[in-house]
Amino acid sequence: MYSILKKEITTYLSSLVAYVTIGVFLLVLGLFLWVFPDSSILDYGYAGLDSLFSTAPYLFMFLIPAITMRSLAEERKEGTFELLITRPLTDLQIVLGKYFAAVILVLFALVPTLIYYYSVYVLGTPQGNIDSGAVIGSYIGLFLLGAAFAAIGLFASAITKNQIIAFTVSVFICFFFYSGFDSLSGLLSLQSTGIQGLGINDHYQSISRGVLDTRDLGYFVVLTALFIWLTVFVLFKQQQKTVGKKSLTGLAAIIAIAILSTLGFTRFDFTKEGRYTISTMSRGILDSLQQPVKVTVYLQGDLTGGMKRLQRAGNDMLSDLQAYSHRKLQFEFVDPLKGLASDQQNQAIQDLQSRGIEPTALSVKTDDGVTQKTIFPGAMVSANGKDIPVKLLYQQSLMGLSADEVLNNSIQNLEYAFISAIKKATKGGKPEIGFTTGHDELNDVQLNDAMKSLSDGFLVGRVDLKTIPFDSLQKIRLMVVPKPEKPFTEAEKFKLDQYLMRGGKIVWTIDQVSAELDSLRGHGGEQLAFPKQLNLDDQLFVYGVRINYDLIADISSAQIPISTGNVGGQAQIQMVPWLFYPIFIPYSKHPIVKNLDGIYSEFPSTIDVLDIRDVSKTVLLNSSPYNKNLKAPHLLSLQAIEQEPDPKAFQSVPKVTGVLLEGKFQSDFKNRPEPEGVGEIIAQKSESVQTKQIVISDGDVFKNEVAADGSPFPLGYDRYTRQNFGNKNLLLNIADYMTDDSGLITLRNKEIKLRLLNRARVRNEKLFWQIVNTTMPLFLVLIFAIFQHYIRRRKYAH
Repeated sequence: MYSILKKEITTYLSSLVAYVTIGVFLLVLGLFLWVFPDSSILDYGYAGLDSLFSTAPYLFMFLIPAITMRSLAEERKEGTFELLITRPLTDLQIVLGKYFAAVILVLFALVPTLIYYYSVYVLGTPQGNIDSGAVIGSYIGLFLLGAAFAAIGLFASAITKNQIIAFTVSVFICFFFYSGFDSLSGLLSLQSTGIQGLGINDHYQSISRGVLDTRDLGYFVVLTALFIWLTVFVLFKQQQKTVGKKSLTGLAAIIAIAILSTLGFTRFDFTKEGRYTISTMSRGILDSLQQPVKVTVYLQGDLTGGMKRLQRAGNDMLSDLQAYSHRKLQFEFVDPLKGLASDQQNQAIQDLQSRGIEPTALSVKTDDGVTQKTIFPGAMVSANGKDIPVKLLYQQSLMGLSADEVLNNSIQNLEYAFISAIKKATKGGKPEIGFTTGHDELNDVQLNDAMKSLSDGFLVGRVDLKTIPFDSLQKIRLMVVPKPEKPFTEAEKFKLDQYLMRGGKIVWTIDQVSAELDSLRGHGGEQLAFPKQLNLDDQLFVYGVRINYDLIADISSAQIPISTGNVGGQAQIQMVPWLFYPIFIPYSKHPIVKNLDGIYSEFPSTIDVLDIRDVSKTVLLNSSPYNKNLKAPHLLSLQAIEQEPDPKAFQSVPKVTGVLLEGKFQSDFKNRPEPEGVGEIIAQKSESVQTKQIVISDGDVFKNEVAADGSPFPLGYDRYTRQNFGNKNLLLNIADYMTDDSGLITLRNKEIKLRLLNRARVRNEKLFWQIVNTTMPLFLVLIFAIFQHYIRRRKYAH
């Protein structure tokens, strides 16, 4: 076999056709990857070789048939095959010798593409910022693809004596196995039958990301072995030989490998951060699916480079999730506006918005400036007659993040976003969330968007602690106390306390100081901010926190509209910062607040965190380092806006405004009798089971603004500046964290490193790198050709 292999390689590399074929392959590949804008690595902007591994398969469909077309066809045409079989070689050895020669020549054609890796390595920000493990894994996928195509090409060369026919047949079979099954699946609506899994594309796309799945490896081994067996079988028939037991045993072994590879699988994630490694928690949820789940992703169409990256990441994530779902999870990507007229597009947008899929205008930097794209970065998870919207793109404009950082944070969140929605869509009942009432808390209009947003995954309602039976209270998974104005009675406190002792979760959003901007405007621009009497201080103190009677003034603040005079009978409105409306930028890595936008607040106070045994404390929200705390009572005046704040006077340590408490809490009523007014006898517990509380020193954090006509705005939306803050996502994350004992939200801790090209260097050196990557591979091939020709001449001269 070795002699056949050596002869094939020597013969091929002694031919000018070989170098022309490989040269054309490298030239076309270089143009696609470095010159043509639609597939250019430089225009894509990310330090990776994704374009190489998505483009190379289509060029392989022509390169490899060109290499293999003469392997057996020419031997038979020239009559040398008869001489070949007279040697002490079996037909299998002859085929394997020619096959391995073709594979080595494919590798020879790929070696010059390492220049692409070096170029991206040098152009990365910082230099070397490329995931080498993912590249190695992707090259393994490309090698397996080339090996399969070589087997197909060899088979095509065996069935005819004409090289052109062998080339044509090989191209057709390669194309059909790569894309044909996908096309059949789409045309015949057979997505759920798994017919796509018979094609190469489904398996190659998985490996080309840098993930080696044993099922994909088994597929390529079986496909390659099958066409090698078919080649030997054709040779047997041409020589009128009988197919022996060894051949049938070989076929049986191929079938056995195919069956065994589907029974179980192991995955090897070559990426540096393990970005395609699905958590054990997610696998358990997918493995236990009892009914089909359909995911429709609306991120499709003419997308920018960043959106293509998000789309590809979404597709990869869903493919990975599908692998663990026993095919119960199906997904598709659709363009909701494709083929629609303008008025139909507007209607489609409204329909999607009503279902929770929001369009997004994204500013993306290009060489020509900034472009605006309207996209639908969302998906819909459907199961059991329920539709759960999934937000794929998080916007952190207020945190000063670039579009690339926003995309990277969104990609980090994909597993949690999809798995959380799948769990909500498939589980039997919705957890109950109650908002307290009876103490002049925020009304239903002010809580409209909060309750509406939660209703997708929870049963949401109001709870009156005076009247609700304790048995009913215990069924509620999460209680929210939204900005009470009147004091709680001891009986109400007792119910909340014993609810907590039995594992209930509570979110306290408390204003300790009475201050309202509307009141300030209605009293000549001045108002005395005074402490409230809510009768909760002792209870919160026992649990581990103290909300102080003060106000935070912060230079990092939201803006309010102020009338600056009249011109022509019309009021002149100017937006000015209002120090008592701080914007909390979450810097904590806790999954509740990780990657959230700024949190809008109104008149918050400071929180002291106390050292309580068996209770862990995690600060979620805090002010900026430029703040003051003003003790109540304090006279507030709008005239203070006219004074420019001195940053030096505001320098201070960040003040805590939101804290998570987890552990076993002592009862506020320990060693105390049940207070009067409870209305029923409750078995008193002095210590809680493991549970959680969140305390936020702003009662308005979950309040949406209300228009003059009484209609509510979205939670976190500032109607004056038209900015979206992170309040809604904060609420949804809190609800998920507090009600999900499985810890699903910890999936948000996943980190994926952002890998970008140096844009300034790409802009200044673009032509240089285009020339290097289109000519250097050709130059290497030329050098090798000259060297090989010199060695050959010298050998035969002697």
